[in-house]
Parts: sequence; C-alpha cells; structure tokens
Amino acid sequence: MNYCSPEKVGIPSEKVLEFFARLDAKKLSTHSVVMARGNDIFAEGYYKPFNKDFKHRMYSVSKTFVSIAIGFCVQDGLISLDDKMIKYFPEYVEESPDKKVCTVTIRDMLKMETALEFEGCWWFGSKTKDRVECYFRTNGDKYPGTIFRYDSPGSFMLGVIVEKVTGKKFLKYLQEKVLDDIGFSKDAYCLEAPGGHSFGDSGVMCTTKDLLLFARFVLNKGTWNGKRYLSEEYITEATTMSAANNPYGFGVCNGHGYGYQIWGAPNGCFAMLGMGVQVALCDPEHDFVFAINSDNQGDPREYEPMFEALYGSIIENLEDSPLPENKEAYGKLKEELAKKELFFLDGEKESAFASEINKKTFVCDPNRMGFKWLRFEFEKDCGTLHYENAQGVKALKFGFGHNEFEKFPQENYSDIIATYPEPGHMYDCACSADWQEEKKLRLRVQIIDKYFGNLAMIFGFTDENRLTARFYKVAEAFLDEYDGLLNAKSI
Repeated sequence: MNYCSPEKVGIPSEKVLEFFARLDAKKLSTHSVVMARGNDIFAEGYYKPFNKDFKHRMYSVSKTFVSIAIGFCVQDGLISLDDKMIKYFPEYVEESPDKKVCTVTIRDMLKMETALEFEGCWWFGSKTKDRVECYFRTNGDKYPGTIFRYDSPGSFMLGVIVEKVTGKKFLKYLQEKVLDDIGFSKDAYCLEAPGGHSFGDSGVMCTTKDLLLFARFVLNKGTWNGKRYLSEEYITEATTMSAANNPYGFGVCNGHGYGYQIWGAPNGCFAMLGMGVQVALCDPEHDFVFAINSDNQGDPREYEPMFEALYGSIIENLEDSPLPENKEAYGKLKEELAKKELFFLDGEKESAFASEINKKTFVCDPNRMGFKWLRFEFEKDCGTLHYENAQGVKALKFGFGHNEFEKFPQENYSDIIATYPEPGHMYDCACSADWQEEKKLRLRVQIIDKYFGNLAMIFGFTDENRLTARFYKVAEAFLDEYDGLLNAKSI
C-alpha cells in the first residue's frame, strides 16, 4: 500500500484533524489509528508509547480471522458449513449434558446462533486444563440457528476445528494461505488457551497496519492485487448480515446485523469489533478501510464515541474525486499525529493537602483486597504509592499531568497461555494521577501489554489521619486483587 495526503483520496486534512480532536475530546484511551482508501493510506497515528511495530491484542477482532480461516478450510474441502460441530469432537458425544450443543452446525457458530444463552466467560476462573472440555460441560439453552447470542467460546471452538483439520495453528494456516502475501507481519502470533489450542476468539497479536491489510483483503472479497485467494461466495456470505442482533431496535452502532464473525455497521458498512475498541471497519461504497486499537474497557459508552467521530468527520465527508492539495493543513495533520501520546488524567496537579499526608503510613482495616498498609510519597510532578498486600511490599509510581511507564507491581500474571499464572510475570503499565478535590486523589492505571486492563483508584481523606479508598478494575481475568473498598488510619 502507498501513502498519500487525505486530499488525494477525496477528504480534507482538516476533517482528519477533526476526527482525532473528537476522539481526544472524549478522553478515550486510543493507541493507534490507520485509514486508507483503495490502496492509499492517508492517515496513520500512534499514541506513544505505541508504535507501528507493536503487536497489539486484537481481542474479539480475532474472531474474524477465525472466520476467514474457516472459509479457507471450506475451499480446501476440509469441512462443510453444514457439518455438525460435534463431528470434530466425537470423544465428547457421550459427555455433553445436553444434545442441543451436539446439533450446532459450523454455520450456526459463525452466525452466533449457537445453543448457548450466555457468553461463557466463566472458563477464566475455572482453572481448567483444557478449554475444549469446558464447552462440552455446558448445557444448551436454545435451539441452534434461531436466536443471535454472542458466544465467544463458540468462536474459540471454530478455531479448534481449523487446527484439527489442518494440523496447524489457525493463524499459521492463514499466513500460509494469504497473510504472508499481503504484507502481514510474519512474526504475528496468537495467545493460547489451556489445552494447547489458539485463543482464537480473543488472542491474535498483530500490528494495526496488519489489521488494516486484513480488513482490505476482506473488503476486496478475497482478492489481493488481482489474485483470488478465497472464494467470493464465502466472503459474500460472511459479510452479509444474515443474523438479526438488535432486539430493542435502538440505533446503536453494533445493532446492524451479524454475518460470519463480522458485524454490520451503519450505511452498509461492516466491521470487526474487539473489546476495548479494537475495530476494523470496511465501507464498500467509498472503498474505505479504517483500523483502530484502543483500551476503553469500562467506558459505558463502548464504541459509540469512536463511531460518531468516524462517521461524522470521515465517512460523511469522503468525496468521489481528489481535492486540491492543502500543504498547510496536511503539514499540521502530520505534526499532530507525530506528537500523540497515551491518555493520562489531566485534572488538578497539586493540592495543599498533599503535604499533610506525604510519607505518612496508613494501616488498613481488614479488606477483601488484602491491603495491610499504604503510604504516599510526593515529589515535584510525580508520586509513588507504597503498599503491602498478600504478595508483599509494592511500589507504584504515577505522574501528575503525564504517565509514568513501568511494570505494574503485581506478579504471576498470565503470559502466552491465558489464565495460567506465569511465576514472576508482570505487565507493562502507564499510571497517572490528579486531585479530583482538595482531599480526593485519583489514580488511573492502564495495563498495556499482551493483556489490557484499566484500574481506577480513588482515595478520599476525611483529614490527614483517615481515608477510604475504592478500587475499580476492568480487565479480563486479572487485577482481581485490586477491586474493592478499604478504610485506613494513620499511625
């Protein structure tokens, strides 16, 4: 793909600037954005410390990769979409507690019309040694092929089927089939689930440009540079919204139907959506592809702010022909993208009360998080939270008006194998703080590693001797030690 100005592909640079301004005004934790029309990339930005080579977790965008791998398996004659899923797991026929699960077809699973009525994320806490077994210990709730209900474990099982019939990791199979040829990173990979199979419903790790290339391949209906790789029939079915998914009829961005692990989107677009706002959106009418990686877990607005900015500033302003070049505006856009950095708390940086609690130790009442004591140390525009929990003495540095980047001090978190503790393993994080009120300190921790998560800590002081703290965590199967309430008194 080539690089060009926005004007060359029919959109003013000012509108692209407007898009980024709208994102930032919503205080979103954006990591990277790439936009292209045809084979021309006209905007690419990375919020430091993220960069073009960072392999970002795709979360549920991974499901679309699985869908395309299924398409290649169909094309290779290895499976049929009308096959019962249980055909590939005969060892579980007798173990399955409900035959509804055994009648689900591959097509049902692609459309999220399986037998399950819940997302099935309970497996995170099950300590299972084989995630496949978890699926077959589940009771069916509804007849397959009837009602849409998001089933992430079903997407995982589709990836397992790919790996069973090809004898390869599903992403490796895709790389051999097409991804290597379109410039996708050869060192992209997928996390694993317990039992050895790929974490295909959530674990693809690739760059943002990789995501853009993949979405372009799908928008091209299975071709690249004039060469057909995947049948147009499968891609057409996959991007046709054949499963209704909007029970209330609200005008929400993700209520426009569902294809084969692909979401419908407004104005005839379709999208790949991942938790925290991982998105690849394809606009067939304008030959436009958009890719964004973020971590907005916990934001009740979900995808809406991003979609509003994308449609309002970009899609609704795409012209059919090139515009006159605007060197000044284009230069300003490039300058703006070059200085982007990860979101940080930007409230009050100082409080006179800080000196009253500086280096003072507070002993905690018994609490579910296991905190024994804590202490703040403030210095210039930074601070450090010292504390002791069940793992021992910890220290977390934070910045006022900026992020401090370090390892989050909790150990034994998962690495390549999801939910499996890795002794001593810690995640990279960014931490910032502000004073919400004179005696109320807020910390925001952003986990920015193979796994993403958000942690907010609010410390409210009655005076220099007593405090109540409330920790809020939003993360997939970690940070559980940092979710709860505590009271503490100084000594």
